[in-house]
Amino acid sequence: MGLPSGAAAEAMGRAADPGDSGLGDRYFPKSGNGGYDVRNYEVELRFTPEGHRVDAAVEIDAKATQDLTSFNLDYRGPKITEVTVNGRPAEYKREGQELVVTPATAIEKGTEFETEVGYSGTPPTFTNSGLGSYGWNKTKDGALVSGQPDGAAAWLPSNDHPSDKATYDFSITVPSRLRAYANGEPDKPVTKGGLTTYGWHERTPMASYLATVAIGRFVEQRSRLGRIQVITAVDPKYRKSLKRVHDTTIKSLRWQQKVFGAYPFTTAGGIVDDPQLGYALETQSRPIYGGFVPDEAFVVHEIAHQWFGNSVSLRRWEDIWLNEGFATYAEWLWKERTNKHESTRKIFDRYYRQAGGSPALSPVPGRPGRAEMFGFSVYIRGAMTLEALRRKVGDRAFFRILRTWATENRNGHGDTEAFVKLSERISGKQLDRLFKAWLYQKGKPAKGGW
Repeated sequence: MGLPSGAAAEAMGRAADPGDSGLGDRYFPKSGNGGYDVRNYEVELRFTPEGHRVDAAVEIDAKATQDLTSFNLDYRGPKITEVTVNGRPAEYKREGQELVVTPATAIEKGTEFETEVGYSGTPPTFTNSGLGSYGWNKTKDGALVSGQPDGAAAWLPSNDHPSDKATYDFSITVPSRLRAYANGEPDKPVTKGGLTTYGWHERTPMASYLATVAIGRFVEQRSRLGRIQVITAVDPKYRKSLKRVHDTTIKSLRWQQKVFGAYPFTTAGGIVDDPQLGYALETQSRPIYGGFVPDEAFVVHEIAHQWFGNSVSLRRWEDIWLNEGFATYAEWLWKERTNKHESTRKIFDRYYRQAGGSPALSPVPGRPGRAEMFGFSVYIRGAMTLEALRRKVGDRAFFRILRTWATENRNGHGDTEAFVKLSERISGKQLDRLFKAWLYQKGKPAKGGW
């Protein structure tokens, strides 16, 4: 177990090794796995309301980046019923959040391979001190998945780190009185024997924490904004708010495309469900709102994430300000556009008047620590960093920086160092001092000190 046969090792020309059990992310060192790159997830789920049971088969299409005797998947879900690699039974064991898979024969570097994991039971819900409940969240009539930061492993055997994005195909079968939503473009539902199967396809690479499934009773509205299909679904208790959420999403999309460039996906919308999560999540192409009807600022924030966080994803979690600071600044820009008495400058100045130790300014957003990665300062001081940059380089260069960041890194990844270099390239200014002061210097940056 764990070693290739002598013939296989000889054919490789060198010894194969197990893939790493984590990517060493400072905040989530065990998240993600080494030795392979996922290309696509094919997810088949059958949901039974009685007992909140899920029967699943997940096929993971990947390419080996090294010779592999075994490899890991992130998985903290129900009991596994079967694991195969390239159609052959594979040995497996569970070690904490890790599912260790040993194929019948070693996998050679550069080889594409298919792993299928079957499981049956009720996926778990986790608790995060910064967010509350996440993972597979039960609702009164189904479920709502919110995976940030490491909750995909509750229901999806995966390489659960934003550095490895993949495409997704979902097939979700539910009793016909219910509906099922996921990311991307829909198929026409198929009904047979009292069950309905919903197909969804996210054809643009997506980080695993952005994958969602929503099952339950919903009312929906659909329309098109050019090439973008907009699908909004709400729990029946929010029926009266459906049109407002749908229209606000479209209005936000129109405006943000003018500011940030072409929308990066082919579908958009939102899902409002009944669990009292108390937060929204920018699940790719179709944000979720847990237990409340979002106002305009919430919608603008989550739609902005489609550019900043979803299309341009993190390489490491400590750069979370690139997601939250940018989306928060989009809210400020929206207020500047819609309220003649408001501006990003005024919002910045109000926060700047607070003490350096206030939650808006501390801890520093460039290195907040795992416990505070969703803290107020990541959002507010992250956005203040962008306003400081705007004042330094001027509007023309600033908005060119934002559009270029979204365009050059579309469907890829970015980090703080890359954003600083881009800002310096476009503005022609040395900006190390500014970013060091706002992202890493404790306390309130002194006026004139950046």
